[in-house]
Amino acid sequence: MSQGSEKKEKGISRIDSGSTHGWFVRGYRNGKTFSRLFSDLKCGGKQEALLEARSFRENLRKELEEIPAKPRARRVVTKDVRNTTGVLGVCRTTKKSPKGVLHECFSVSWRPTRGVQKCTSFSIRKYGEKEAFRLAVAHRKQKMKEILRTEYLS
Repeated sequence: MSQGSEKKEKGISRIDSGSTHGWFVRGYRNGKTFSRLFSDLKCGGKQEALLEARSFRENLRKELEEIPAKPRARRVVTKDVRNTTGVLGVCRTTKKSPKGVLHECFSVSWRPTRGVQKCTSFSIRKYGEKEAFRLAVAHRKQKMKEILRTEYLS
């Protein structure tokens, strides 16, 4: 195989930098990294190093599966430099109706559980700029309070 044409393999990377040439194996569990480099020179060639790296990866996977995973705490983001409304999860946007008419609104988004995103919006035409924003912020705070089961300040 030529440089750059190697098939991607999960957990295995090719390193060809300076005097280092080999396959790098990496695995993660509970915030810790487990890794090893398989040098072409020490293993007797590029293909032999890859075979050893694959074998190591499979053994590492089995070992890491035996370590119980610690539940990860929910990450609560409180700031984002891209936010323009001053309230995280609330943005001013335009929605297109089924008839193709554009409507200005404040959109609210939240994540009740991992991998699930919910959103709703409040029409500026219907409520006015200030009231639509106030409703959006109140809705976001209520949803975050439900998610975190505590008072949400932001």
